[in-house]
Amino acid sequence: MRYNYVVVGAGLAGLTIAERIADVCNEKVLVIEKRGHIGGNIYDSYNEDGVLIHNYGPHIFHTNDKGVYDYLSQFTPWNDFWHRVLTQVDGNLIPMPITVETINKLYNLNLSCEEVEEFLKKKAISIDEIKTSKDVALSKVGQDIYEKFFENYTKKQWGIDPGEIDTSIISRIPIRTNRDTRYFSDRYQGMPKYGYTKMCENMIQNKNIKLLLNTDYKEVIDDIEYEKLIYTGPTDYFYDYKYGKLAYRSINFVFETHDKEDYQPAPVVNYPNDYDYTRITEFKKLTYQEHKKTTILKEFPCDEGEPYYPFPTKEWKEKFSLYQEDMMKEKKVLFLGRLAEYRYYNMDAVVRSALNLFEGGING
Repeated sequence: MRYNYVVVGAGLAGLTIAERIADVCNEKVLVIEKRGHIGGNIYDSYNEDGVLIHNYGPHIFHTNDKGVYDYLSQFTPWNDFWHRVLTQVDGNLIPMPITVETINKLYNLNLSCEEVEEFLKKKAISIDEIKTSKDVALSKVGQDIYEKFFENYTKKQWGIDPGEIDTSIISRIPIRTNRDTRYFSDRYQGMPKYGYTKMCENMIQNKNIKLLLNTDYKEVIDDIEYEKLIYTGPTDYFYDYKYGKLAYRSINFVFETHDKEDYQPAPVVNYPNDYDYTRITEFKKLTYQEHKKTTILKEFPCDEGEPYYPFPTKEWKEKFSLYQEDMMKEKKVLFLGRLAEYRYYNMDAVVRSALNLFEGGING
């Protein structure tokens, strides 16, 4: 077999770069995927009860990048969706992220936006140098809110203390001094009207794209002639773990279908201090599907399993830097995506990275 371009991985990064090469360059592309489906972790499907679920946890599209939004809008219409999350604290369901409504409900107050700003300033702890996620939270909301909302949730999610995790993790969670209880404030937000899998299928309709599922690329790559390989899998696997395995956090997903139409008052409810799971998602509240039953998902973070989250500590970033040195020497290989770049990307950032790589490294 001969292809000018081979893409390893049929997740959002791989599909975006494959679509651009096939459509813009009119080149033939082979996409090799080890799983039995496309879409990577945004894959969704109908379960045996006919409820549309996100098989690898909830994915909500949001971005301020109009280019990314316009690009994906070629492949799907959108349902308007503004994500809202509740967190169980002290037996009560409190809006998340931290807003005026959160503070008032948590402390049984009736503060204005200006008063909440002053309230948080008094709670905040002065820290000379912000080095960790714990420092970020303490410097913005103080000890009590940190303990109620962030400390135990982060410990469950990552298996280590927030004081060992770099600033990128808690910095992802907004803290507002207004009444906006939406989880994201991005200009463009929504859910693909017919699901993520349908969107992904539309991305690879071009006849120039050949898809090979249920295949580890190492089993076939020696039989393929190619000019460029775009790799979206784990970098340590690409290099046969020559510097050792990189640390990833995985999740054990436990689905439950209940014989009732409604399970909880929000699409996602976080449990920072109760239970071993971090959150419960009710999918019908994401998809607007009407069904007599409802399916929920409980997430139990763990060390073993599919690599979902690159480990956000200095130690593991330094180990990845050893691989980076080898990556920069590659002449026929381009690395793309969360696993290959060992970065905690949102969906829009994955697409933007792929579009930039195409414009700068392939079509440039």
